[in-house]
Amino acid sequence: MKIIVCVKQVPDTTEIRLDPVNGTLIRDGIPSVMNPDDKAGLEQALRLRESVGGDVTVLSMGPPQAEVMLREALAMGADRAILLSGRAFAGSDTLATSSALAAAIRKLDYDLIITGRQAIDGDTAQVGPQIAEHLDIPNVSYAEQVTPIDGGIIVKRSFEDRYQIQRVMFPCLITALGELAHPRYMTPGAIFDAYRVHTIEQWSDGDIEADAKRLGLGGSPTRVKKSFPKSTKPAGVVTRAEGRQAADIIVAKLKERFLI
Repeated sequence: MKIIVCVKQVPDTTEIRLDPVNGTLIRDGIPSVMNPDDKAGLEQALRLRESVGGDVTVLSMGPPQAEVMLREALAMGADRAILLSGRAFAGSDTLATSSALAAAIRKLDYDLIITGRQAIDGDTAQVGPQIAEHLDIPNVSYAEQVTPIDGGIIVKRSFEDRYQIQRVMFPCLITALGELAHPRYMTPGAIFDAYRVHTIEQWSDGDIEADAKRLGLGGSPTRVKKSFPKSTKPAGVVTRAEGRQAADIIVAKLKERFLI
């Protein structure tokens, strides 16, 4: 089984701050990590390879410092790492990002593509399905469990109040929930090999033969105008009552909020 896992380096959102003047993210001094859903997808890819054989390629688009994250993926057990990097990709929204990644994937052999459900710095959940659309292959989102079968996989999809089981044949793409697989620990030997033995391939826009009009800021139909912190909830009101009086108060509040 040939598996491609798309991964993204994101700022650690537990330490994110916003510029109070222009509303943009302050990234200076914030540590970067592999997006959690992507990491779960990588772990699932490694388990599939261990189960049925094959190879795992990790693919990312970002600045040169994203190499650190790709070294982590190699230390976890990935066979190959590719970084799309260059000025042509700067300022990409989800559509431009998915266009670039899909163009790179067309240069590779694959049966299964795995992306995270969404990135913690954007929460759009758009890139994975868009890649599938560009490649004209089936997409199964919200994967919580994956079982290999002959020529395809069975995917258990998780929703808020139900599960759905889907059988999909290769080639296909799935987006992984963080619950799909708990990432393994890296061994000291694997970390050493990731830096001393493995190499990271760097591809530019010329290497993927993509339409320049679909890349970067110029190929992005959307812009982030401003970011702002989630507003805090006002203090609650405590009302002391018993029996019918308490029930009447609850019903009145529900009607006030148009819930009943």
